[in-house]
Amino acid sequence: MMSRWRKAAFLFVCVSFAIFDLAGAAQAQDARWRITKERWSASDEKAWQDFVAALGTADCWTFDECIKSPANPYRHTDPKTRFYVDCADMPYVLRAYFAWKNGLPFAWQSAMQSSDGPGGDIRYSSYGNVVVARDSVPRTASGVNAIPILHNLVNVVSTAMFRRHSMHDDPVMFSDTYSPRLDRDAIVPGTIAYDVNGHASLVWRVESGGRILIFSSHPDHSLSRSHLGKEFLRTGPELGSIFQKFRPIEVVGAKRAANGALVGGSIVAASNADIPDFSLEQYQGNPPGDPHRWRTASWMWNGENLDFYTYLRSRLSAGELEYKPVDELRAMMQSLCFDLRSRKQAVEISLGRGIQNMDPPHRLPDNIYGTHGVWELYSTPSRDARLKTGFREMYELVVEFVKMDMVDAPRLDYDGDDLPGDLLAAWWEQNAACDISYVNSAGRTVELSIDMIVDRLYDLSFDPYQCVERRWGAKGEEAATCRDGAEKTRWYEAQRYLRNQIDRTYDVDMGYTVEDLERGPWGLRTGRGVEQGPEVDIRAWLEGFRSRQTASGEIANPPVTP
Repeated sequence: MMSRWRKAAFLFVCVSFAIFDLAGAAQAQDARWRITKERWSASDEKAWQDFVAALGTADCWTFDECIKSPANPYRHTDPKTRFYVDCADMPYVLRAYFAWKNGLPFAWQSAMQSSDGPGGDIRYSSYGNVVVARDSVPRTASGVNAIPILHNLVNVVSTAMFRRHSMHDDPVMFSDTYSPRLDRDAIVPGTIAYDVNGHASLVWRVESGGRILIFSSHPDHSLSRSHLGKEFLRTGPELGSIFQKFRPIEVVGAKRAANGALVGGSIVAASNADIPDFSLEQYQGNPPGDPHRWRTASWMWNGENLDFYTYLRSRLSAGELEYKPVDELRAMMQSLCFDLRSRKQAVEISLGRGIQNMDPPHRLPDNIYGTHGVWELYSTPSRDARLKTGFREMYELVVEFVKMDMVDAPRLDYDGDDLPGDLLAAWWEQNAACDISYVNSAGRTVELSIDMIVDRLYDLSFDPYQCVERRWGAKGEEAATCRDGAEKTRWYEAQRYLRNQIDRTYDVDMGYTVEDLERGPWGLRTGRGVEQGPEVDIRAWLEGFRSRQTASGEIANPPVTP
């Protein structure tokens, strides 16, 4: 009988399954994984970085599309295979796929146990998890079929794998990843970004200005691209966030067969002390302090005391961190446009399964952000929370840019004389460039824009049982084609406080009835949401600020209009 912790290892924050189609024994032979290299060399690691970077920039919207795209130089050597992976699976499956194609060894944690003790959900353990079992690719002269190995990874990996102590250094039950330094040589494509609230992404580019571009898969198998922001919460080392890299491993004691394949031997991992870019900087701060007192860490750079996220950008900038405010706004809006396009695909997948035509359950899941079944596959509360955080971060940063301009702050790289006007012009430019639409319940296309999304951000329904109009926050005449009845309408209205919430709460009970939700939020920790979401309408703020400047005679130009 499977123990409780073993069962828990199969509860995934991103529900996992895979479909692999093999066309006969000949194609299965093409999938042979022969290990010919004892270790990953520096050139192998660089090739891995280039491989991830190419997939990140490709125009593909599922993991399977990316693997079959021209961005993958190995696609022509694959058997007939379809890949379905979620956020936790993607780093492992992609790393294993690359290792397979290059004759490299690969090993993985096959089971985890919560440090909290038996029972509970190891995806959200309070004190992290420990490795209790490991596996690796067999080393044989004839090789082994790679497809079942990839399939097994999908069925074993969960975000619980990343939730482990960064100071862990067991030579036998070693962790697959380690904590890297915070600089441009260490945070590279292929680095894992772990969100302690149950999400994992891969870095695919670090821009010269220090912005970290990431991409990730989702339970519905859609792929999204964004930049790493404050939605990736910093924690103590026991929970393993934010940055992780795959630990170097080596095959020892193997024999070389006539065909060059390594046979037998065992896998040995590098200790933390032997990894050149291992560091606890993301927990200790700079100057280094006690990593267990991570909440009080300080972040000094070039004599300036910074918050963690500004420090991170400063460390990852190619030179001195300077904000080009208009370019920053454009980049943030482009990232949000990618997120909205990804959300559109997720909603369409749910609609294609007909979830909106089903009767809603009597209660919400025990937790809407981390559950299983239909809700996990087709709802979007976590995705929507990250989207709202992105809009809030853009709002706060642009307001800060304007304040920096008023005092001529040295970190701001802007030579114009009307920053609010230039920011508004960039807003309307990017708003026009972002094509968002959906097909309503009557079969007609409804055009949206970023500006329209801002106005309805807290009306976007995460509930897959709702009509498409409500999934996109339709109001007035636009909502008239929704075919939801009185029960679903009641649910939609009762969920408004949950939609206002941008902070994901995984440790509270949310299995409420509609009557429970109608009683109001009563505070964040009740799991019933919040009264009001934070301000995100930066366009309105800029227009108001510029109008006040015009009225006071500070600028002569009228407000910018689209």
